[in-house]
Amino acid sequence: MLIPVILSGGAGTRLWPVSRRAHPKPFMKLADGDTLAGATIKRALAIAQGQTTLTVTSRDHYFLTRDIYQEVASEGKHHFLLEPEGRNTAPAIVAAARWVADRFGEEHPLLVMPADHLIRDLNAFTSAVSAAAELAKQGWLTCLGVQPTHPETGYGYIRSGNAIQDWGLEIEAFVEKPDLETAKRYVDSGEFLWNAGMFCFTAKAILEAVGTHAQDIYESMGRVWEGIDASVEPLELPSESFSLVRSESIDFAVMENAPKRAVVPVDCGWSDIGSWQAISDLYDSDQAGNRTQGEVVLIDARNTFIQGEGRLIAAVGVDDLVVVDTQDAVLVARRDRAQEVKAVVDELKKTDHTAVSYHRTVHRPWGKYAVLEDSAHCRVRRLMVRPGGVLSLQVHHRHSEHWTVVSGEAEVQVGDQHQTLGVGQTVAINAGCPHRLANMTGEPIEVIEVQTGEYLGEDDLERLEDYYGTR
Repeated sequence: MLIPVILSGGAGTRLWPVSRRAHPKPFMKLADGDTLAGATIKRALAIAQGQTTLTVTSRDHYFLTRDIYQEVASEGKHHFLLEPEGRNTAPAIVAAARWVADRFGEEHPLLVMPADHLIRDLNAFTSAVSAAAELAKQGWLTCLGVQPTHPETGYGYIRSGNAIQDWGLEIEAFVEKPDLETAKRYVDSGEFLWNAGMFCFTAKAILEAVGTHAQDIYESMGRVWEGIDASVEPLELPSESFSLVRSESIDFAVMENAPKRAVVPVDCGWSDIGSWQAISDLYDSDQAGNRTQGEVVLIDARNTFIQGEGRLIAAVGVDDLVVVDTQDAVLVARRDRAQEVKAVVDELKKTDHTAVSYHRTVHRPWGKYAVLEDSAHCRVRRLMVRPGGVLSLQVHHRHSEHWTVVSGEAEVQVGDQHQTLGVGQTVAINAGCPHRLANMTGEPIEVIEVQTGEYLGEDDLERLEDYYGTR
């Protein structure tokens, strides 16, 4: 049995303002209404024949990932390894390999794939994975290499060599992202494949390779793994020891130097959905080359992509633009410069702008909240608490709060007092008073929260008890 290992990390800054640190690319809705995370787990279960999957992600993203899995693929046995911080793919893959070795044995193969890629031809992908698994059983460190459809400067390449039986090809070299002329030569030669970041190997093979070529990562991850009970669900990696592991990709740490490397070519309609150009390609175009999502009016517009959320967007006399509208930010870019959106994020980071990390609607383990109004001394939020959801028992020292129930029935604790509030009922919470909100019913509840005070920063929060270990 092959264990699919899904790596879900990174912020997807080239897809800002939709993809942000707290709600990154795997959770974005695509043209068909599915998320990349949802599509990936369904693909993983097809590979695993509905059995076991393992996802490596952060604790911040665990609850939303789990909810998506339960919604679209409830039949599988989904396991999670939670990283306290991202350390690139090498440490994540070592942790996954150790988990597989502990549970299934070190000769067991695993298929590593990102959570935020799109594959349109599942049959072609499945066939390639079967070939890669055969090579993995023979001790090869195997990649899936995508057949190039055009000269691409945004991807790394794999130069292939001699055939290995009927399963794949030896890897001659990994090549970094080329310039356009070099990319054209690569495609014309027929010897190069796109490096899609998908791997297949046994737990033993990859652990031995890391031990040989990245000994410091191997030893550091050994210390991380010491004393861990791998049967715990979800399994959290200890923060103190994990922070000492060198951050490195599996490509640089191992694959570029290992002697027994193979690649299986695949033509499966693959895309890393790494830009707004790639997103726009998922939509049908009109006769003028325009592609839209949401309520859009176009007058004399050509080759323009517009994506909106909840309000009308009109464009007149524009060519070759990308326009992306969210609740709190709008992106306008020339199509040929859409890859440079990361520079916007870099500028926002300089001022610690909240739009780098958060949307107006923020997902939490207990539900979500939307910011309705935000000023210097007053903030209004709408809280939606899912059935069984419980906010942390917390104290604010520099601002007070006022809760009004607008739907459902809320369980409220203020100080030592516990009460049940129905629709239209309110409660005041003074600064310094411990408080908690919970939903013990079978239906979602909504509460309007008004914060007032001299300081409304997110760090004016002391958690006394927290069921989830996060907000």
